[in-house]
Amino acid sequence: MGGMRLLFVTAVLAPLAFGESEGIAGDRIRAHVRFLSSDLLEGRGVGARGGELAAEYIATQFHLAGLKPAGADGSYFQRVPLVGVKTAPTAVLTVGAARLRWQDEFVGTTFQQKPATAFEADAVFVGHGITAPEYQWDDYAGTDVKGKVVVLFTNEPPSEDAKFFGGRALTYYGRWSYKFENAARHGAAAVVIIHTTPTAGYGWEVVRGSWAREDPQVALKAGEEALAFAGWVTQEAGARLVAGTGKSVAAMLGEADRRGFKAYGLGVQVGARFSSAIRKIETRNVVGRVDGSDGRLKEEAVIFSAHWDHLGVGIPVNGDAIYNGAVDNATGCGILMEVARAWAALPHKPRRSALFLAVTAEESGLRGSEYYGRNPLVAPGKTALALNYDGFFPFGRTRDIVVDGAERTTAWGLVQETARRFQLEIKPDPHPEQGHFYRSDHFSFARVGIPAFSINQGDHYLGKPAAEGAKIFAEYNGKHYHQPSDQYEPGWNFAGMEEMARFGMALGTTAANLGKLPTWRAGDEFLAAREASFK
Repeated sequence: MGGMRLLFVTAVLAPLAFGESEGIAGDRIRAHVRFLSSDLLEGRGVGARGGELAAEYIATQFHLAGLKPAGADGSYFQRVPLVGVKTAPTAVLTVGAARLRWQDEFVGTTFQQKPATAFEADAVFVGHGITAPEYQWDDYAGTDVKGKVVVLFTNEPPSEDAKFFGGRALTYYGRWSYKFENAARHGAAAVVIIHTTPTAGYGWEVVRGSWAREDPQVALKAGEEALAFAGWVTQEAGARLVAGTGKSVAAMLGEADRRGFKAYGLGVQVGARFSSAIRKIETRNVVGRVDGSDGRLKEEAVIFSAHWDHLGVGIPVNGDAIYNGAVDNATGCGILMEVARAWAALPHKPRRSALFLAVTAEESGLRGSEYYGRNPLVAPGKTALALNYDGFFPFGRTRDIVVDGAERTTAWGLVQETARRFQLEIKPDPHPEQGHFYRSDHFSFARVGIPAFSINQGDHYLGKPAAEGAKIFAEYNGKHYHQPSDQYEPGWNFAGMEEMARFGMALGTTAANLGKLPTWRAGDEFLAAREASFK
C-alpha cells in the first residue's frame, strides 16, 4: 500500500516539479565555476585564504538568493574544527638500510597529530588488509600485527559476482580510508600502501598531489590511539619492500587476490623519522535553508550538497602550483547555488524545507560531510533525501544519468519517473571499479541512515558515440584529476550541468512533497549500521 501511495503522489506532483526546474540556467552555473576555479582563490585549500573566500562567496550567493542562514549564531556557517598536519619535506622512510625519497618514492602523514614521529618495526604483508566476515574473508586472520608496519594494496579481491565484494563495483573495503581504519583496529603502528595505477584507479601524480600537502584531520580525543604513519609508496619502491620474499609486486598482488591468503612477514624492518607542522583549523560548512510551506512537515528537509574545497597550492606541475579544481568541484558548487536560487524563487514552496549544504574538506576524506552527519541540522530520520553534486564534465548534455545508490532506497520509483520525464536513461555506474559511492559526500549521509546518492552524468554525450564519453573520462582521470590542469576554459559547454541541476531540482521538490519519507530498502541497513562501525 505504501508503494502504491508513493507512485500516486509521484504521478501527481512530478509534472509540477518538472516545470519548476525550467528557470535554471547554465550561464549562471558558468559564472560560479569561473570564479571559484580562478587563480585568485588559490585552489580553495582548507584553512587557507582561498578556501575562506570560497565559503564567503557561497554564503553571499545564498543570501542574495533569499536563503535563510542555517548555521551557528544566525550565520550561514557550521564550524568544523580540524587539525592540520603537514609532513616536512625532509621526511625519511627507511626499508632496511635503504632510504626512500619524499614525493618521488613515498608520501604520507601521521594520524597521531604530533610534531615529531619516529618508529622502526617489522613489516608484515596483509594482502588487501580486509576483514569482511560476510564474505568469509580476513586478511589478518592468525596474524598479530600489533606495533608492526602493515604493507598492503588498496582495492579488493576481483570478482564478477555481485554478491562477493560487489562484483566489479568497488565496495568500501577497497578504499584507502578503510585500510587505515582497519589496520588501526588491529593495533598496527603504521600502514604502507603499495601503489599501482590499476589498484588505485589513478596514477602516482594523483597520490603525490593529494598526500604531500597538509592533511586536515578530526582532532583526536584524549588517549585515543592512532597510526604513527599512513602513506603510500610507488610500485618501484614497493619492489624494494618485498625484495626479501623473492617475489614481484605483481605476484604478491596475485596472492592477495586469492581466497585463502595468509599474511606473512617481509623479513625487513620499516622505519620513519620526520617532523610535522601541526595547527588548529577552524573551517566551515556553508548552509542555507528555504522553509517548507507545511506547518508540520517544514521541520523535515531535503538536502542538496556539494564540496567547495580542493587541494589549494601544492607541488608545481609544468610551473603551475595552483590546483584550481574546476571540474572537481567548482562545477558541483555552481549547480548547488543555481538550484538554491531557483528553489528560493519558487512562488509556491514544497511542503518540506530544503537545506543547501556546501561542505568543507571532502578531499581529506569527507571530513565536512562527516561532521554534518554527526552534528545534523535536521535529524537523519527527518531528512527525506540527500542529493549530492560532485564533478561534471563540461561537454554538453548526455542521454543518460548515473544515480548509483538510488536503487537501494524506496525513492527508486520516484528517481525512475523523474528520469523518464527528462528523457534520460538511467545507466549503471560506467566506472564501478572507481568506488564512487564511497568517495563522495553522500556517503557520509548514508552512514547515518539518510537516503543519499550523487547525481552524475552518464557517458553518452549527445551527438557523440557512446565510446567517446569513456575517452573523455579516461583523459580527465589520467591528465587532469587532482592536477593543476583542472582549470576552467571559456569554451566549456554547460548544457549538461544545467540538465543535471534541473533533474535534481525536480527530484528534490517532488521528494519534499511526498506523504511518506523514503528509506533504505531492507537489506541495505549496512549503510547505517555496519558501515557506521568503521568510524
